[in-house]
Amino acid sequence: MAETVANNHLTYVSPTRQRVMGVVFLGIGVVLWFLFARDVAPDALTTYRLTPGGSAQELPNWVFPTLPMLNFLIIFSIGLGAYQLVRGFGKRTNLVLGLVTAFFIFGFLSWATSGGSLNLAGLFRSALVKAVPLTIGALSGVLCERSGVVNIAIEGMMLTGAFVGAFVGSVTNLWIGLFAAVLSGGVLAAVLAVLSIKYKSDQIIAGTVINIFATGITSFLSAKFLQKYQYLNDPGRFPTIKIPVLADIPFVGPILFQHNMFVYALYFFLIALTVGLYYTRWGLRTRSVGEHPKAADTLGINVYRTRYISVILGGFMAGFGGAYFTLGSVGRFDEVMTAGRGFIGLAAMIFGNWNPIGSFGAGLLFGFFDALSAKVAILKVPIPSEIMLMFPYLATMIALAGVVGRGQMPAADGQPYEKE
Repeated sequence: MAETVANNHLTYVSPTRQRVMGVVFLGIGVVLWFLFARDVAPDALTTYRLTPGGSAQELPNWVFPTLPMLNFLIIFSIGLGAYQLVRGFGKRTNLVLGLVTAFFIFGFLSWATSGGSLNLAGLFRSALVKAVPLTIGALSGVLCERSGVVNIAIEGMMLTGAFVGAFVGSVTNLWIGLFAAVLSGGVLAAVLAVLSIKYKSDQIIAGTVINIFATGITSFLSAKFLQKYQYLNDPGRFPTIKIPVLADIPFVGPILFQHNMFVYALYFFLIALTVGLYYTRWGLRTRSVGEHPKAADTLGINVYRTRYISVILGGFMAGFGGAYFTLGSVGRFDEVMTAGRGFIGLAAMIFGNWNPIGSFGAGLLFGFFDALSAKVAILKVPIPSEIMLMFPYLATMIALAGVVGRGQMPAADGQPYEKE
């Protein structure tokens, strides 16, 4: 039975899910008390700095008593859990789940910062930056899988884009290096498309082969040339661009509008892909091919061509995401420097329910915990940073288990199409 059934604009939530979510809300409140509140000194203070590093906009610190804030979060979470068990929030259940999760994260931060200080604005800014390659990788997956082709090769495409961007950018300039990186991702995507669409190879195996090839060839060429001739591995980085007026908005401005072009490109891709997939003829055809290719073919849509276009566009996106590592972040190429970000992007895509905006939200979640893991060491919290990095994967597993509702994977995803 479906978890949620929409009928005549009313939403029915099964009693089982209502009880489960109620227990989850109550459990979060109990965990907040057990892990954090009971050991906090009554006079402890939490201090959040609200000005990112390098910003000219100085805001006063946010200082509050730690224990009363934790008690408020605990009472509110338990109250929401009790209401969910008795009456339920209906279609707003997932929204309340997000709110309670935010309570837990904020409670953890308040406890960890108790007696010290944390640059909250800097944490958010770092989370956004770290979310860029993850979200771009997720968008690459959305483009491919909405048309029915599973792209496990995002990692290899990003790694190749990083290498090509660094090499070509070093011998020419940044923009040509970026173009070459995007093109290299498209070339690997074309290989995946031919193997998956024309020859109907197993898409997982085809993607894995591309990943292995990309790892091997970039590591070999890096050791052979880039490490030996350093001038071939010095492309530089795209500069930070401060958006006039918007960057001067207190707190929010420096977080969102003071970055290099990769962050602004991400904003553009999110809007363009959302509009393209859900409000254009191309998007309708792409989604129809991913849901029911035979019906789309009957209506005159060229299934093969649509899938080729989507996969190659996804490859371009992955190549762009790979260029971020060398041309937007560190300014050089290191072997296997993507470090699994392509696979994390796939997890973000699934967590985001194959939706661009949802993928961005999942990417922000992953980026937040990635940024937080570095802060944990600075705050001297008795929690290993590896535990913090585990949280987004745990959240993904919970999402896939159906706690936040069933995902809507394209029906024909991963299924080769045979024209009759």
